[in-house]
Amino acid sequence: MKPEQYAQDKAAASGSSFYYAFLFLPRPRRAAITAFYAFCREIDDVVDEVRDPGVAATKLAWWRTEVAQSFAGEPRHPAMRALMPYAAEFGIEARQLQQVIDGCQMDLEQTRYLAFPNLAQYCHLVAGVVGEVAARIFGQTDARTTEYAHRLGLALQLTNIVRDVGEDALRGRIYLPVSELQQFDVKAHEVLNRVHSDRFVALMKFQAERAHRCYDEALALLPAADLRAQKPGLMMASIYRTLLREIERDDFQVLRQRISLTPMRKLWLAWRVQALGRL
Repeated sequence: MKPEQYAQDKAAASGSSFYYAFLFLPRPRRAAITAFYAFCREIDDVVDEVRDPGVAATKLAWWRTEVAQSFAGEPRHPAMRALMPYAAEFGIEARQLQQVIDGCQMDLEQTRYLAFPNLAQYCHLVAGVVGEVAARIFGQTDARTTEYAHRLGLALQLTNIVRDVGEDALRGRIYLPVSELQQFDVKAHEVLNRVHSDRFVALMKFQAERAHRCYDEALALLPAADLRAQKPGLMMASIYRTLLREIERDDFQVLRQRISLTPMRKLWLAWRVQALGRL
């Protein structure tokens, strides 16, 4: 199998909303972002699918070496072989890929975050840096777009955290900051046992409101010069914010079910941004 086909299959198989935003890109940019996304999926899968922490740590160490060797001209993994032809053209740096690995390393080393600044650092590594790379691939021309990309990455990751509270609990993880659990009198064991309560709903409303603020801040930060080029990111914002609103309408029933949008609805939201230029 050719590296490009491997990356395409990896991206499509994930079922991620990102896939729909890629469809409208011209071929070189689509191939680059698909390969980068395949890399991110490979790293994320190490943490989510490998049950033995020691084995997962060994795999992440292998990936660190693979990134270094790839930028030295010797990629081995098909995802890296698909990505490297575009690294120089789109300004993709080894440090950015290593930061993505750093973020997933955090998942191996901790399952709680004391306060929001601690969680924000994690979000920066697993989502903000991803947004930074994606913005370059999409065609960034203004340096200020990087700040927009970081803020949008935070908004998207906060939405993921709200959506995945129940699934994360099954893995023993709670991304909701401990200080905020205490603020709303929600006990960690209640989250881990997936107990839905009025206190939990109040906590989740607080999380959703912060995510909405981040979306608004990101959109305000996007320079007009890059508005057209960054449409794929705006597609992601539209899809994820719609998902967040669905979760709110469902009274945050996220502990025992995964709320999602249909593929057709995601495609329609992406098309609307592409055609009309607005969320």
